[in-house]
Amino acid sequence: MLDSTDRKLLQLLQQDAHLTANDLGAALHLSPSQAGRRRQRLESAGYIRAYGAKLDAARLGLGVQAFVQVQMASQRPEDAQSFTRLMMTQPEIVSTWTLTGDADYLLRVYCPDLAALNRLIHDVLLPHRAVARVQSQIVMDQLKQDAPLPL
Repeated sequence: MLDSTDRKLLQLLQQDAHLTANDLGAALHLSPSQAGRRRQRLESAGYIRAYGAKLDAARLGLGVQAFVQVQMASQRPEDAQSFTRLMMTQPEIVSTWTLTGDADYLLRVYCPDLAALNRLIHDVLLPHRAVARVQSQIVMDQLKQDAPLPL
């Protein structure tokens, strides 16, 4: 179970993963060694999966963000596995979710331009033998950035 200090530590790390044990200790009113041990315990227990940098897609030339819904024609396990493998090989696809409802998958993609999105849909997704339908929504503006998890 997480106590209030663990939750506060996780909130701080979501805001800035570079915080040192000294920084965390000061913010949590703990010694640096206590803060460091808590962080290690949370990492070992799987609460902290990884550390990373948030990059600016537009500055990197990825001007088109889209959500792509995929409806499958087949629900056979081997087709789902094949489609999952396909998702893993496409760097433009940054997240994939399985869903309830009409669409079976929701993909979050970043492409340099509309032509690249078109190629992804028509040359990669639609030719897959188990894909029945693809529908895309192009992001016009992201009003709220990917936020920390609510703790």
